[in-house]
Amino acid sequence: MTAIQHAPAIRRISAGRRAKDKIVHGLVYLSFAIAVVPLLSVLWLVLSNGFARLNMEFLTHSMRNVGARDAGGGAYHAIIGTLEQVLLASVISIPIGLLTAIYLVEYGRGGRLSRAISFFVDVMTGIPSVVSGLFILAFWILALGMPFSGFAGALALSILMMPTVVRSAEEMLLLVPNDLREASYALGVPKWRTIVKVVLPTAFTGIVTGVMLAIARVAGETAPLLLTVFFTDSINTDPFNGPQMGLPLYVFDQSARPTDVAIDRAWAGALTLILIVMLLNLVARLIGWWRSPARR
Repeated sequence: MTAIQHAPAIRRISAGRRAKDKIVHGLVYLSFAIAVVPLLSVLWLVLSNGFARLNMEFLTHSMRNVGARDAGGGAYHAIIGTLEQVLLASVISIPIGLLTAIYLVEYGRGGRLSRAISFFVDVMTGIPSVVSGLFILAFWILALGMPFSGFAGALALSILMMPTVVRSAEEMLLLVPNDLREASYALGVPKWRTIVKVVLPTAFTGIVTGVMLAIARVAGETAPLLLTVFFTDSINTDPFNGPQMGLPLYVFDQSARPTDVAIDRAWAGALTLILIVMLLNLVARLIGWWRSPARR
């Protein structure tokens, strides 16, 4: 049979493939729209309710000597607490998570110990946030007698943050081509130096993105802070001594008060938390772009 005789069948097959392709594209766009609608609705709700109360007074004043029905007050003490607690949690979890990922990918691949570590990382990924708070409450505060503090909250947040850092860094390290490692070994470069000078810079952008995902996850956690940090209306810049407020706790506390001014402060606190997370993500993207190998 000639090509001319095959032409109708070929056209029918091509038309069927184009139709299937359009259907799949339509389903993908529909799924994207369904996923985006709740996100946009939440953002719009927080913006519309919190923008009016978000001002310099709110960002520079605490709730000290401010009653539940008073119109003043702000979340400065909670902003300081959240930034310090998240920073301490990052200092604890990022080095441990990154070193664990390096071991799993570069040294212990396929070993019994690496399989055990991967299993416990998977278990930690599914741990509810309140469990981490209960663990720090039972061990750090009740058993060791340490006080309620921002550092105790940071310990609870680091437990939640660590498995996300491990998994994201592990995936990024696995994406680094083995040819780069072998080329470095062929030049006589030791393995540890290859990891530091070749592997980590190549995966740097993805690692930073994963770290920011972990930070965004723990920045809004309330349950661990309820059990480890406690409440305060005053500014406490020392995370190692005494109760220290956080933005999630601030939103929880203000939303539980039956006054309109308190509800407005809760919406403004939620908006502030979203803006902080967005700003951190923007900074991470800029750092990743600045350090990306493609730019050099």
